[in-house]
Amino acid sequence: MTRTVTWLATAAAIMATMLVVGFLAFTHAIGRVQPAADVSADGIVALTGGKDRIARAVRLLADGRAKRLLITGVYRKTGKRALARLVPTSERLFACCIDIGHEALNTVGNADETRAWTRRHGFTSLIIVTSSYHMPRSLAELSRAMPDVRFVPYPVTPHNVRVDAWWAYPGTARLLVSEYVKFLPAAARLGLSRLIGSSSSDPLTARADTGSGPAGIRQPR
Repeated sequence: MTRTVTWLATAAAIMATMLVVGFLAFTHAIGRVQPAADVSADGIVALTGGKDRIARAVRLLADGRAKRLLITGVYRKTGKRALARLVPTSERLFACCIDIGHEALNTVGNADETRAWTRRHGFTSLIIVTSSYHMPRSLAELSRAMPDVRFVPYPVTPHNVRVDAWWAYPGTARLLVSEYVKFLPAAARLGLSRLIGSSSSDPLTARADTGSGPAGIRQPR
């Protein structure tokens, strides 16, 4: 009995240590990712959750960084006209090149909605615009839904989120812990899907791995 309790306590301590180390790596990665100045792709996807995300995505479209923009997870009663008011002088872009999705209720739904839109337009690369703390989970769900699409992260850091010194701000700390807890199952689903996909491949007919997927698209890491 004593040996079993000791083993369980040791296992719990190891698990707790792994979770803490993983959380620290998670926060460090969030702080390091910065949007690239010369970013470009076939399409842009903005995940709703703040007006800064939409404004930044529309600006990228206006600068010619992609062909079209999808704003996914929009409230059902919100239309293009209301969203256009968030970004002055964007009416022309909303009329010609911006699509809005009302079906997604969470990040998994965002990925499903994005996959349908991406296939409809034949896109093979996407700029992903969302909050910096939300980016890891978004990329995990999107990569699981579309393993052959190249994703370019374009994180937006809200003014009230202090990722650089999260431990000194209780609100930011709670937000990051909550997001890390949500990220873990998303990462597990991604890993499982890749494992299943790899094991189902026929080694006699599979092409040599050159670091690229179909049509020369580099697989997301």
